[in-house]
Amino acid sequence: MSEALSGPGSSSEGPGGPSIDGPHDPEHDPRASYALEPEHVARLTDRVVSTTGTTVQVFSPINGAPLANIPQSSEADVAEAFRRARVAQAAWARVSIDERARILHRLHDIVLDRQAEIMDLIQLESGKARKHAFDEPLHIALTARYYARTAHEHLDPERKAGVVPGLTKVEVNRVPKGVVGIITPWNYPFTMALCDGLPALLAGNAVVIKPDAQTMLSALIAAEMLEEAGFPRELWQVVAGPGRVLGTPIIERADYICFTGSTATGKIIARQAAERLIGCSLELGGKNPILVLRDADIERAAEGAVRASFSNAGQLCVSTERMFVADAIYDRFVERFVARTKALSLGTGLNWDADMGTLISADQLETVSAHVDDAVAKGARVLAGGKARPDLAPYFYEPTILEGVTPEMTCFGNETFGPVVSIYRFHDEADAIARANDGEYGLNGSIYTRDTERGRRIARQVKCGTVNVNEAFGATFASIGAPMGGMRESGMGRRQGSEGIHRYTESQSVAVQRLMRLAPMLGMSDETYAKVMTASLRVMNKLGRA
Repeated sequence: MSEALSGPGSSSEGPGGPSIDGPHDPEHDPRASYALEPEHVARLTDRVVSTTGTTVQVFSPINGAPLANIPQSSEADVAEAFRRARVAQAAWARVSIDERARILHRLHDIVLDRQAEIMDLIQLESGKARKHAFDEPLHIALTARYYARTAHEHLDPERKAGVVPGLTKVEVNRVPKGVVGIITPWNYPFTMALCDGLPALLAGNAVVIKPDAQTMLSALIAAEMLEEAGFPRELWQVVAGPGRVLGTPIIERADYICFTGSTATGKIIARQAAERLIGCSLELGGKNPILVLRDADIERAAEGAVRASFSNAGQLCVSTERMFVADAIYDRFVERFVARTKALSLGTGLNWDADMGTLISADQLETVSAHVDDAVAKGARVLAGGKARPDLAPYFYEPTILEGVTPEMTCFGNETFGPVVSIYRFHDEADAIARANDGEYGLNGSIYTRDTERGRRIARQVKCGTVNVNEAFGATFASIGAPMGGMRESGMGRRQGSEGIHRYTESQSVAVQRLMRLAPMLGMSDETYAKVMTASLRVMNKLGRA
């Protein structure tokens, strides 16, 4: 995902520290916007660790209005952020699990109480529809509550069987790694700022986070709410700047790296993490499929397909870009899918009226337009959409359905990350599964069928980290107890569930041996010891002991 800033007249400001002009006076500046209060913006951006005296102005994709000047961090600022985080982490690791969980419970309520404010900021920075902005505080509330309620389940010492029953006591501890580096994308700026960091904090770690440049304010309000809930301010450090400048300094200092973004960048991070022998979790690109089987409920499948394809204008890692529909219902399904797509309400207001909002940047618009234009030029048919809508917003593109997409077209195998889906007919389910598994990605998939047991069986054949049956993507993503992540080039590691918190810990085995030692005793020779141990192993095996 792009690190570049986009917007009409995007520019770097000169020296002047982290001061924020905020909305300009409309009497003197035609770009003036009172969308954000200057004092509020200044309070948020004051959380950025920055001594460069340089800021970058960011604009709303809705109308190009200026939002803030974001202070930029240097490598020295990254070093300072890690220094502060390590000091805070040493104290935080001594705080009880119960107290950490209580703070997470408070965060749950704060996020729900302030959801309107969160959604406003998300919409202003990203341009998404309000219904899709709501998904973010919802997901964070679910995440905070899940980890608060299951803290002991994941983090308490775990008893294991010892080598000598009754005489060897073994416990496995979960020790925090230290300081976790998190690099987050722009498409879900509030969710991605917190969902990976909350289990890291609960496990006793500190965090240094670099949010994407285009959506810093959504990430900063998340940091503000962490402090309001009771997390020490120094425990969550924020730096700002391009990934090409700050990425390596973060990886060089972190004890673990969590990244969500493009596959190309993820591979670079994986190599750098491997050089330091530190762990990393990477949620990367996707070209996600839906299978609509011959016995599917057509209306339910069409509704799900619209959400799967066009939520957040297709700028969702788990959204669908390829759709395989059984020949027996193809024409009826396409008719309903196209009708539902054309009926979507398009817009960018901070209200609940729009079903789909805008793309975030000129770069995204250029990619989407290029993919569609290339497909049409090579023979694909546009069933819905197919054009930009600058009358709605500078980067708006209509929800688009393509038919007749073939391998030589760019959008066939490359991630578009926009409101574009290709639809294909199939006759044989085995062939459809093989086509769904084609390519190198494997993030999310969906299957629509009235026979849910059959759907589960087919799901096991789909090479994706999450597969939803009779749902677009929400069933897996919102089930926080279940792991979420990608197979193949869609990533490594998992967020959510036990894997989502254990990745931030080191397992430590502690064994206490009583009475006998694990060596020859009472003048026993090594040969006799070996015979005694051999006999003991045979007895244990017959008794069915591990």
